Amino acid sequence: MQLDRESLIQAYRTMATIRRFEERVQDEFSKGGIPGFVHLYAGQEASAVGICTHLGPRDYISSTHRGHGHSIAKGCDVPGMMAELFGKRTGLCGGKGGSMHIADLDQGMLGANGIVGGGPPLVVGAALSAKTLGNGGVAAAFIGDGASNQGTTFEAMNLAVVLQVPAIFVFENNGYGEYTGASYSVGSRDIAGRAAGFGMPATKVSGDDFFAVHEAMREAVERARGGGGPSAIEVDTCRFYGHHSGDAQLYRGKDEVRRLREERDCLKHFRRRVGEAGLLETAELDAVDSEVADLIDSSVVAAQAAEIPDPGALLTDVYVSY
Repeated sequence: MQLDRESLIQAYRTMATIRRFEERVQDEFSKGGIPGFVHLYAGQEASAVGICTHLGPRDYISSTHRGHGHSIAKGCDVPGMMAELFGKRTGLCGGKGGSMHIADLDQGMLGANGIVGGGPPLVVGAALSAKTLGNGGVAAAFIGDGASNQGTTFEAMNLAVVLQVPAIFVFENNGYGEYTGASYSVGSRDIAGRAAGFGMPATKVSGDDFFAVHEAMREAVERARGGGGPSAIEVDTCRFYGHHSGDAQLYRGKDEVRRLREERDCLKHFRRRVGEAGLLETAELDAVDSEVADLIDSSVVAAQAAEIPDPGALLTDVYVSY
C-alpha cells in the first residue's frame, strides 16, 4: 500500500525523533544528568513506527525495558518523556518512573516494563476488553527475542488464540537477549514459526525496511479488527548500542556495530527508498531532521530546568481508585 507524502514525512519524522532522542539520552546519561539505567532503541526505529502507524487512540501497546522508541511512536509527549528520564516532576509519570517505566494511558501506552515478558499478558487483557466492548480496538505487545522464551509470553499467545482476541505479538529480534545471542537461546531459531505453532498467522520481516514492517502490520491489524483473532510478527532488527548504556559489548564481534550502522540503518534505507522513487526530496527530509534536533534540544533544556518531585508525592500514584 503506497503511503501519501504527508504519511511518509510523518513516518520519517517519528523515526528521526526516536534516533535523535536516543542519541541525546546517551550523551546526557554519559555526563551524569540522567539517573538509573537507560536501554537505547537506536537502530530499531522502523519497527516501532511501522507498527504504531496503524494504531490510534483506541488501541493499546505494551513495551519493554527498551521502550523509548515505542513510546514516541505511540504518540507520547517527547518533552514529557525527557523530563521523566531526568527524574523531574514535569515528566510523564511525575519523574517517579524513569526510563524503564514510561507510561501514558491516554495515548494507549500501557507502559515500558522492566519485567522480561511482562507485557504480553497485559496486551491480552487489553485485547479482551476491546473485544468485549466491541469498539474495534487492537492491542500490540512489543517483545524482545529474550522475552520470546518466557512462559508468560507462551501463555499469553495461547490464551489469545483460545479467546480469539485482537492481539498482535511483535517480536523485535535484535540478536541479543541482554548479552546472549538469540541464535543460542532460541532453540528453534525461528520465533515466528514458534508463534505460529500456537495457532495464529505469523510472519517474519526485515526491520531495516519500514515498508515491510508497515505492510505486515497492516495485514495483522485488518485481521484483528475484522474478528480474525491474533497474529505474530517477528521483526529482524538490530540495536546500535549495548544492552544498556555503558555496556562494554564484549560479546559482540569486532566491528559488528560499525557494520550494522553502515549496512542496516533503517533511516538510511528509508531515505534512499523514497528518494529513488521520487516520493520525497532530500531537502524535505533534511528540514525534518533540523526540526527534530530543535525539539530534542528544547526538551533537554526544559528537563534540566524543571524541579524534582516533591517528597510529599512519594506515596501518590501507587494505587488507582475506580
